[in-house]
Amino acid sequence: MKYIFSNILKHWPFVILITILLLAQAYGDLALPKYTSDIIDTGIQNKGLEHILPEKIVKEEYEKALFLMLDEEKERFKDSYVEDGDCYKRVDMSKEELSSLDEALILPIVLVYQSETSEEAAKFSAGMSSDMLNDDVILRIRESYKKMADTVGENTLKSMGIAWAASCEKEAGVDIDKKQTDYLWRSCFKMIVMALLIGVTVILVSLFSAIVGGRIGRDLREKVFTKVLSFSNVEMDKFSTASLITRNTNDIQQVQMVSTIFLRMLLYAPILGVGGVIMVCRVKAGMGWTIFLAVLVVFGFVLVLLAVTHKRFRLLQKQVDRINLVAREMLTGISVIRAFGREKEIEDKFDIANTDLTKTQLFVNRVMSLMMPGMFLVMYAVNILIVWVAAHKIDEGIMQVGTMTAFLTYSIQIIMSFLMLSMMSVVLPRAGAAAERIEEVINTDTTIYDADSAKEIGDVKGVIEYKDVHFKYPNANEDVLDGISFKAMPGTTTAIIGSTGCGKSTLVNLIPRLYDVTGGSITLDGDDIKNIRLSELRDKIGFVPQKAVLFSGTIDSNLRFGNKDAAEDEITDAADIAQATEFIDSKSEGYESHIAQGGSNVSGGQKQRLSIARAIAKNPKIYVFDDSFSALDMKTDAKLRKALADKSKDSTVIIVAQRISTILSADQILVLDEGKIVGKGTHKELLKSCEEYLEIAKSQLSEEELNGTLLGGEG
Repeated sequence: MKYIFSNILKHWPFVILITILLLAQAYGDLALPKYTSDIIDTGIQNKGLEHILPEKIVKEEYEKALFLMLDEEKERFKDSYVEDGDCYKRVDMSKEELSSLDEALILPIVLVYQSETSEEAAKFSAGMSSDMLNDDVILRIRESYKKMADTVGENTLKSMGIAWAASCEKEAGVDIDKKQTDYLWRSCFKMIVMALLIGVTVILVSLFSAIVGGRIGRDLREKVFTKVLSFSNVEMDKFSTASLITRNTNDIQQVQMVSTIFLRMLLYAPILGVGGVIMVCRVKAGMGWTIFLAVLVVFGFVLVLLAVTHKRFRLLQKQVDRINLVAREMLTGISVIRAFGREKEIEDKFDIANTDLTKTQLFVNRVMSLMMPGMFLVMYAVNILIVWVAAHKIDEGIMQVGTMTAFLTYSIQIIMSFLMLSMMSVVLPRAGAAAERIEEVINTDTTIYDADSAKEIGDVKGVIEYKDVHFKYPNANEDVLDGISFKAMPGTTTAIIGSTGCGKSTLVNLIPRLYDVTGGSITLDGDDIKNIRLSELRDKIGFVPQKAVLFSGTIDSNLRFGNKDAAEDEITDAADIAQATEFIDSKSEGYESHIAQGGSNVSGGQKQRLSIARAIAKNPKIYVFDDSFSALDMKTDAKLRKALADKSKDSTVIIVAQRISTILSADQILVLDEGKIVGKGTHKELLKSCEEYLEIAKSQLSEEELNGTLLGGEG
């Protein structure tokens, strides 16, 4: 997970911008319940009035209001009004001043309201003159009502005060219905504006989150791809091709998706949750324990689910690798599978991998499918609990309906924030496993790299020398090559022959440092190739691998792969030397003819000739052909080698071959057996001095050829 977060933080300007937008969205989401509460409590129940002091009051009610006030309260009340004909009009005051008066005058106003609505209180007030009401009597009356006020709560008291204000304004001729309607329209307008604000922020957050996620995916793909390009064959052997493809596609897609979701949901969840808790505290409904209980249950539920599925998420990615590997093998070898009639066995093999993946996915999905119904069960249970507790409070006059509605909405928002976190717990473990696999590739040290003392070599002669070279594959017990020593000179051809598995390809793979020697050294013009920059070393080599590989594009783009600046005549000369001109010219589009991925639309021989032409077009000082003539017929092979001899007369040529006819005219032939050179010399010399070479020759050449009648020919 740390790796995912570190990639997200690299785009910190967007993260900051998204956080600001999420704060704005949270502000809007948390404001809407308050507006709803105000519409219910103030707009509907309180007739659109927000304060206990009426805007206009008749003199009779004005006097009644003063009736049960203390001296200080009377002064503040009188200062709040000016005489306006038969009525008193409230002076202009700020909301803060009106709220202050609400707190200071709530008790006497409620006493007045109760005296008007309560029959006993009305009789009592009517039977007592103002002269009879001294401060002691007023204090006793207030004290008895204060106990009642403490019981019913602040909100109910204010509702009583506002009810008195509404009756006063109505009596004074104020249009209460219009005032209520205006308040409701204002509140609705505020809600609409807030909803539009939320909509804009949601769109912007989604956009910026998608941008960050896309850039993270782009950067990771570039890193993984670049890293894989730097891998030697040692690292390629460590990671299978199928696994590298999965890591660069499915795994990065998982990280990209979770990065987007993190910025959109996971980052928003704590903001909404904390904001909801703050708003719940401000509501002062006395039911915070219900939220705490719900959060505790949600956390416990999620932790149990994660504990059950954690290991399965890592297994899931490995099984994706496996099914990818089987699918690649099936698609690559489809012709062989059909030729041998092994479709059923391959289907069974794929079915096993597919079934294993399906079982793991079903297990994870079944466990995680419990999350959503479980969360909603908790949420609705909490809703029922809140309504049940709030109903009792409303019945006792401690809480208003709007307050309950706001608390209910805030509780849902808090639970939803934890629901978002829980939903992330479904994708986070798998994304975490994917991130670890990506990090494993990126952090893998390449075993073949430029040494600190690596130098540029400029022009070279092309002298290759093996000095007591040993090589062992990683984790192998025995050397594949043992004590190899020889020198390949410019203008000469060095051929390597031997039985299958004797180390021929391994030997030539050491020249461009696809592997590094584990003992001894290889030099180019006397310099150890480990001390030469890799780019310069490989630039001097025209390498044709054992398996001819072409890239999707055109014939021309493939031939220019090693020398993109090659002139037109250089390309045509290279194709002519490789004996590829005939089949290229037969195509309607010539050198612009399309080449499918992997060269699947050309034959094996054509693919080999194009691979050879690609190396020739590079004009290297060293040619390395790793069994690159095996798909050519004898006639084409002979023509190609004759043309190549003229082209490479100043270059060093190293050929790995299975056919003796290919290497008859080589200046130096090395015979390998079990990783050792058992013979070295020309064709004639080896027939006399090397038993292994003679056995190969007898298996391929006629008696007449062995007797020397055709030894000087091209085979």
